[in-house]
Amino acid sequence: MSAPAALTLDLSSDVVELTAALCDIESVSLDEGRIADAVEAAVRAVPHLEVQRVGHTIVARTHLGRAERIVLAGHLDTVPLTSPPNLPTQRRATPDGDVLWGRGTVDMKGGVAVALRLAHDLRAPTRDVTYVFYDAEEIASEHNGLRRLAESHPDLLEADFAVLLEPTSATVEGGCKGTLRVEVGTTGVAAHSGRPWTGVNAIHAAAEILDRLRDHEAATVHVDGLDYHEGLSAVGIRGGTAGNVIPDRCVVTVNYRFAPDKSGAQAVAYVESLFAGYDVVVTDLADGARPGLDRPAAQAFVAALGVPVGPKEGWTDVARFAALGVPAVNFGPGDPLLAHKDDEQCPVDQIRACESALHRWLA
Repeated sequence: MSAPAALTLDLSSDVVELTAALCDIESVSLDEGRIADAVEAAVRAVPHLEVQRVGHTIVARTHLGRAERIVLAGHLDTVPLTSPPNLPTQRRATPDGDVLWGRGTVDMKGGVAVALRLAHDLRAPTRDVTYVFYDAEEIASEHNGLRRLAESHPDLLEADFAVLLEPTSATVEGGCKGTLRVEVGTTGVAAHSGRPWTGVNAIHAAAEILDRLRDHEAATVHVDGLDYHEGLSAVGIRGGTAGNVIPDRCVVTVNYRFAPDKSGAQAVAYVESLFAGYDVVVTDLADGARPGLDRPAAQAFVAALGVPVGPKEGWTDVARFAALGVPAVNFGPGDPLLAHKDDEQCPVDQIRACESALHRWLA
């Protein structure tokens, strides 16, 4: 059986057409080989770029000796398609203007298309640019191409500032909050449910944990000019072994979204203090990222774009840049509330606006 024909991307095409072409290359996480091949071939054809490939991550760089280097980064993978599939893409008219509909239009091939267009068109940008197109962002961190690149080739990510082209409705979202998940447990004594007084119900004992969560007042924290709204929530509860047994164990899963003024260790200490007297086990922890809006490169970016600036209330891969000492923001086309939805769609004007804004900044 012959190998499938190589896919080609025309980087000189309109950015909306390029977005559709990228989306129509199905690239669910861990199946990014075809799109990585297409992106690599396209950027290798651009004479002013140096290109390296690490797994399914493509890095293309200018070397013009500029005073600053910035990174533009976006992931190539998507979450799974729907059934029936929400591909190929469709151009649809709405009362508010045309949208591009289909998997990946929001998260985040519009941003990838913008970066590819800039990589093709900007032969002499005002700053040296590193373009990073990476795999496996939508699944467990161990697979993340940006994480693997940071571990194996950190020199490729050295920069004064980074822009992650995640969907932000074409506004700037600075940094990101950290996320911590813990399991808070209670212990009881198992017994027959017909004689509950002979045991101690661990689920009933968990009421105090839920009371503490209900009564907790989440902080709003000012960091580098932005207000981050923290959150402490129960996101799961489990306990019991049978319908006629008093449970001797109950576990409440708690998620703490913390402002980027705190380290992961500080977040853990805070949660442990809130649940003093209980078993607290950390199951997941990722530091946040300060937006670095006090840095000259970030200030120049915000001034050049002239769009609203706010905090990123979730977690994104800007945290990986922060861990390398590179301040980073999120900026890209698409409403993040439509990411992963069956009717994922992005206004075409937003894709063009992002391309224009970044071109204005770099040219």
